[in-house]
Amino acid sequence: MKVLEGLSGVKSLLDHWGTPRELPPQLTWMYAHEPELLGWRIKARNYNTTIANGLLVVMLSIVFGLALYQYFTSVFEPGFSKTLIYVLFFFFISTPAVCMTHQRMNFAYRFTASGAEFCEWKNFPEWTLRFLTCLAIVTAILFACMASLDRDASYLIYAVIGPVKVMLLRASMNSKVYRGVHTIFHLRTFEWSEFTEVVIDKKQGLVGLEFAWYDNYMKENALSVAPLFAKCCELDHLLAFFEARLPHLPRVARPIDRAA
Repeated sequence: MKVLEGLSGVKSLLDHWGTPRELPPQLTWMYAHEPELLGWRIKARNYNTTIANGLLVVMLSIVFGLALYQYFTSVFEPGFSKTLIYVLFFFFISTPAVCMTHQRMNFAYRFTASGAEFCEWKNFPEWTLRFLTCLAIVTAILFACMASLDRDASYLIYAVIGPVKVMLLRASMNSKVYRGVHTIFHLRTFEWSEFTEVVIDKKQGLVGLEFAWYDNYMKENALSVAPLFAKCCELDHLLAFFEARLPHLPRVARPIDRAA
């Protein structure tokens, strides 16, 4: 019974992490005074996930091969300490790779009688700075302990170099430029009349709304598709909603660009 309660608690925590909070103060619904016809919030990967997953596999393969090469060519004596060093090396290098290829954006959608509002935002992940600080401390303590246990002063070098590299990485991530790249707040508002087509991408489990806009740079009218990120099980519900609200618009099956 306690095991089931523990699993339930873990699931609740994961659901809490996987669901974005309320809108940040930088974003405000324009039609907040109107009753909501449909709305939801979700975290999603707004880029080509196939390419990102393939890139992750390539990067992890390279890191794993490099770790194996370092393991078999290093001067350390075989043993638990040596294995631990290169296991930590693999996870230290691969963690940023996973973070880069599996970033998620917060999305919030709200439909009212006046139209639709799409919010997207990404706050700077403050937890990464705390994680790197803890990693630097743990690395220094770990190598100091190995130096004491194995009576090998060379571990003390790693006890200094390892944390220094981690803190340099932390300093670069805490820079204004890096924070600016990883902090995004966008709000798009549409009237129902602006939509020209309902696009369905069953392969990705996505529904999109095509809309017309004027390209000031090209000096011409253009068409774009706003992808609506939602759970796959909600696809039919979304289509039914648009069938009721936009019965005059054509339904077209074609790929949707997730980064639109």
